[in-house]
Amino acid sequence: MTEVEVFEVCLSAPQLDEAVLRQIDKEIPYHILFLLEYEGKYQAWTAYKETAGSGANAFKVGTYYHTGWTEKDALLLKVDGLNTDKVYENFVRQIAGETLSGTGETLKESVERDERRKKLQKQIAALQVKVRRERQLNKRVELNMKLKQLRRQLDDL
Repeated sequence: MTEVEVFEVCLSAPQLDEAVLRQIDKEIPYHILFLLEYEGKYQAWTAYKETAGSGANAFKVGTYYHTGWTEKDALLLKVDGLNTDKVYENFVRQIAGETLSGTGETLKESVERDERRKKLQKQIAALQVKVRRERQLNKRVELNMKLKQLRRQLDDL
């Protein structure tokens, strides 16, 4: 992509539906950095965005990452990279923080690992509910074994 767009959005409430950002991201064929402002506090939002295989101006918008609410002066993002794609990648990594801190990984690999982690966490939470509700001991033991296996997979990520 040839440029990184920066959108400042002034909010009347401290929350914004992610679907609004997703719709804007789908329509604009550039990397976008959203700066949300509410009562003097700022948050930076961006999504992993890649070209879809269907066309030149079609994009797949992935997971959104954001900072916490902070003072304007405390929201520091370094412009680092030799081209716009690297600058954008560094913005995404800075905003996501520890979530995408894989050494030696491309941004795409880090995002995929994060998505697998989130999926495993959902599976673990659902399985924990099943374990608590199960009355039969043998089924409970079987569910606990599956739970242990999922937790090991999560630790490996």
